[in-house]
Amino acid sequence: MTALSVSTSSAASLRADALVIGVAKGPKGIVLAPGAEAVSEAFEGKLAEVLTTLGATGAEGEAVKVPSPAGLKAALVLAVGLGEAADGGYGLETLRRAAGVAARTLAGSKKAALALPVESADEVEAVALGGLLGAYSFGTYKGNGSAKEPVGELVLLTARKGSKDAKAAVERALVVGEEMNRARDLVNTAPNDLNPKIFAAIAQAAGKEHGLKVEVLDEKALLKGGFGGLLGVGNGSANPPRLVKVAYTHPKAKASLAFVGKGITYDSGGISLKPAGHNETMKCDMAGAAAVFAAVVSAKRLGLAVNVTAWLALAENMPSGTATRPGDVLKMYGGKTVEVLNTDAEGRLVLADAIVRAGEENPDVIVDVATLTGAMMLALGSRTFGVMANNDELRETLHTVAGEAGEQSWPMPLPAELRKGMTESTIADLANMGERMGGGLVAGLFLKEFVAEGIDWAHLDIAGPAFHEAAPFGYTPKGGTASAVRTLVRFAERTAAGDKA
Repeated sequence: MTALSVSTSSAASLRADALVIGVAKGPKGIVLAPGAEAVSEAFEGKLAEVLTTLGATGAEGEAVKVPSPAGLKAALVLAVGLGEAADGGYGLETLRRAAGVAARTLAGSKKAALALPVESADEVEAVALGGLLGAYSFGTYKGNGSAKEPVGELVLLTARKGSKDAKAAVERALVVGEEMNRARDLVNTAPNDLNPKIFAAIAQAAGKEHGLKVEVLDEKALLKGGFGGLLGVGNGSANPPRLVKVAYTHPKAKASLAFVGKGITYDSGGISLKPAGHNETMKCDMAGAAAVFAAVVSAKRLGLAVNVTAWLALAENMPSGTATRPGDVLKMYGGKTVEVLNTDAEGRLVLADAIVRAGEENPDVIVDVATLTGAMMLALGSRTFGVMANNDELRETLHTVAGEAGEQSWPMPLPAELRKGMTESTIADLANMGERMGGGLVAGLFLKEFVAEGIDWAHLDIAGPAFHEAAPFGYTPKGGTASAVRTLVRFAERTAAGDKA
């Protein structure tokens, strides 16, 4: 992974392959952002003019390279766009994306210095995290030399190097960045290399490394325990399901959180087979499990004073002679029965088992994370996840927390009238399908049926932003994005601080 360091050296004196500065759109052309003063001086005050000649506008996402003049130790100057000029400083997400653009653009370089506008500790963290995320590359299956290596080192230039809050900001960025990139690796791994058993082994290895308690229920334990949802979904696969518990406890914790993740390591749709064009990226259907796994490891590494348990509901949804059929009835963990009308609505079945199991430990809050419905993508697009909850305050808190963390979300309702379609099964307590319209909300209502009385619960449907198929932007690559990790970590931090508003 790309190394990260902090320096108080001047931009002019630091030796590096590239020196990154920020430029913005002003009323009369591009404006140099704070941090570029030494570079401008080396260009004898003509840097903005040179950049304009090369086509720079200061637009967000823009990156323009200029050979360095005498007076700079870096070989190259890279100007990244910050959007509209701002007198009061630039937003944290703007800084994250700018640093990400710089890191992506400089792939193949050994060392790059970031002279972006940073004054506060939050700005230090934003640039550090954006740079680490932008430098991400997944090359597991690439031949030698077929792709550029990520930038080797990012040096963050700031006058705050020695301050306690700046040091903590950089350390947090390192932890969150490393764990998000771990989640991205998991999502990007080919499904023949990541089945439920392998995923569980990865969790066990991480538990051993970081001092987390990990418990794995294999197919025999699941059968003995009556986990009908996980077993029903996994029945068609040669790779049996797993339920993995990854627990972090803190001696001073006053609250406990349960994060439940959908972990369908490949989703063919089962007997309700997905058509061609809809199954090629279904290795990403375990992104929810990857997110909660990364979040609990982050909580441990950050030493948060809150108990956090991740529940990874892992299965592979395949068609075969042993697969669950439309019309079958499953007895779920906890006793409810579910008529399966569509085997491609499998995520809610594995989550239901895990939610009931998580509720037995009486956490203060359960948050489940899942690439659950195409309906949510239709509603909110490919960059925004939906937030549902059985508690309005919790829903709004998670929406707020997501914004603080730099993730796009939107609060969604759970209309009582949509429950009716699921409860009209003539042979079971529930059906796993309801009304077609509002399908994302119907899925949320289904999950709500399995939440124990008195426990606050929220559901994050990350079907849109979990896997990015378009061109990279900001710090977001093609493929796995680690959607919801930052939201969960920030929520855990606020809970540890006693802040529930």
